[in-house]
Amino acid sequence: MPSLFGIAWKNLRRKRLRSMLTIVGIALSTWVLVSLLGFNQGYENSLNKDIDNLGFQVLLTAKGCPYEAATLMLKGGTGLKYMPYSIVDSVKANPQVEEVTPMLMQVVFDPNKGESGGVTAFLGIDPATYPKMKTYLIFEQGKWFDKPEAMEAVFGYEAAELEQREVGDLYLLPESDVEVTVVGVLKRSGTQDDGTIFLPVRTVQNVYKLENKITSIGIKVNKETDLAAYEEELYKLSDVQVVSMAQVKMTISNLVATARVMVMSIALIAILIAMVGVMNTVLMSVLERWQEIGIMKSMGAMTSHIFKLIWFETILLTFVGGIVGSVMSWILATVTDKLIRSVLPYSPTSALVQIDVLLALKAIGIIMAIGLISGIYPAWKAAKIRPIEAIRSTDGEL
Repeated sequence: MPSLFGIAWKNLRRKRLRSMLTIVGIALSTWVLVSLLGFNQGYENSLNKDIDNLGFQVLLTAKGCPYEAATLMLKGGTGLKYMPYSIVDSVKANPQVEEVTPMLMQVVFDPNKGESGGVTAFLGIDPATYPKMKTYLIFEQGKWFDKPEAMEAVFGYEAAELEQREVGDLYLLPESDVEVTVVGVLKRSGTQDDGTIFLPVRTVQNVYKLENKITSIGIKVNKETDLAAYEEELYKLSDVQVVSMAQVKMTISNLVATARVMVMSIALIAILIAMVGVMNTVLMSVLERWQEIGIMKSMGAMTSHIFKLIWFETILLTFVGGIVGSVMSWILATVTDKLIRSVLPYSPTSALVQIDVLLALKAIGIIMAIGLISGIYPAWKAAKIRPIEAIRSTDGEL
């Protein structure tokens, strides 16, 4: 005697096109749901990774100094604002501070860039502290500078490609007659560091007459530190502004919240459409087999048997659709990632949609639960069929 699952499978195969279309609808809903859950998981992880890659929790800059120095210069700004190097010692003195790294950004006009020239941004760094903070920076060739005053440069991946430089080459610093030796070329990191040319901070100070000046300080605090309270202490320093990476993260998350609500709404609509599709398919199957179900009951089939039979059909539809949709979301994760990036105000560098087995199983479970709810009415409708009335009738009734 065939099992109820076997009978349910045969019933679905009777109307293959209708069953296939229903499965496609469920699969699309699952794809949207898995992608949404993957986005919620991936965006958070990717944003945290970007913040962690900065290597510091707080950035201290001169008051009124925008972090994007190149933008300031291109828009006609008069130049960068600096703060004295002595502030580094003041910051270091706090026992809550684990590490600090001073930075000096210098943007200069480079006549060799294109027909009308362009700007080149250099970042002066402390070779003793900056690499410790930027642990994700890996060398394709060479290494960091040997000395704080070395006439040497390290090129980011894109900067090396643009300038056509490799280890051992000489590079003439624009707006000076000073040449430095390229001692390192970094691998692609997917961050703004790819387009940066790094020099020792003292070299930038000496070449561009900026003795004892810096533009920013990266601060890494101890894990036990109350970051909000520490930031309040920093505000006591004169002529500085504090940029908290936690605040940056919160601001970006708030910007993305609108996009998340929109995507969630789309997912909810897709799930409701799939629910209606499942209900319609199973209900139509019940109505077409009205007499058949009546005969089954007259031959001894229990009400519970009929209810389970129709419910099993729903289980099969949602399970197959859920599996297909999960596989689709896995295969199309890159496409989904690009679509989401196109509508977001800010996108972290790592994958936005991160899908794993646990997440896919969770989505399949949600889809099946929704499918089972959708199958309650058709199953109840079939279970309450009266054998004699069903056999006499030619069509089922809603």
